[in-house]
Amino acid sequence: MNFETNKTKEILTAHGIKLSKSMGQNFLTDPEIPKKIVREAGFDDACGVLEIGPGLGALTMELCNAVDFVAAVELDKKLAKVLSVIFENHNNVDIIQGDALKINIKNVAKEKLGNRTCHVCANLPYNITTPLITAIIEADIFESLVIMIQKEVAARICAKAGSPEYGSFTIFSNYYSYPEILFDVSPECFFPRPKVTSTVLRMKIKKSRQLCSEREKIFFKVVRAAFGQRRKTLINALHAVFGNTYSKDEITSFVSNCGFDTKIRGEKLNLKEFLTLAEYF
Repeated sequence: MNFETNKTKEILTAHGIKLSKSMGQNFLTDPEIPKKIVREAGFDDACGVLEIGPGLGALTMELCNAVDFVAAVELDKKLAKVLSVIFENHNNVDIIQGDALKINIKNVAKEKLGNRTCHVCANLPYNITTPLITAIIEADIFESLVIMIQKEVAARICAKAGSPEYGSFTIFSNYYSYPEILFDVSPECFFPRPKVTSTVLRMKIKKSRQLCSEREKIFFKVVRAAFGQRRKTLINALHAVFGNTYSKDEITSFVSNCGFDTKIRGEKLNLKEFLTLAEYF
């Protein structure tokens, strides 16, 4: 199937599909991009892939030719029907009409992908990128995520401590995974053209956690507190959240015992340093 712009328009018109800004619908029209995504994802022919936001199936087609099984979740009911027709003769593709933010991602992956090694591949709408990545990671069933997202969000995930892009979501992403930017995708590769550049990012999920679940809760509370008021020093930001439990002097001693300057701000600490600090809480 030709997924170039004219063909995309023809398919949409033929099925009476009107593009929805609220769904963040931008369809890939450069046939080389889906091929490159699948090639660089590193999937093998024994794995199962949960695809989110298949659109008109350009990436789905490449995936089903490369992996053992694809379960594709599409929010738009009309698009889901079109996809069902496109892939009716492919016995390793299952089209699921539903909202990826509302379905139980873990249960769907278990049901559809079975005992295969599970991965996620997706062209994520910009407005739901963060909650979807969070839900996918917290499902704790996938070995990797290969996702196309807004370039600025990819920069946040891969940011270095002290940079303007660095924040609590950087820490979250790097605690659970090894994120790696693969390549950028220009707006010209989509219909309609988005106003921003996209980036394909791979996040290999870490096989073991550094903390138990209870300590993780405390750790992320410390992280959120540190970034909650970026202009404040780390001590003042932490005291604003933990002041009912620890005095400012106690929090100051925690920071000092870690070897940090008492005037340091939270944005200067890397993942390892946050883990060290959280132990005191």
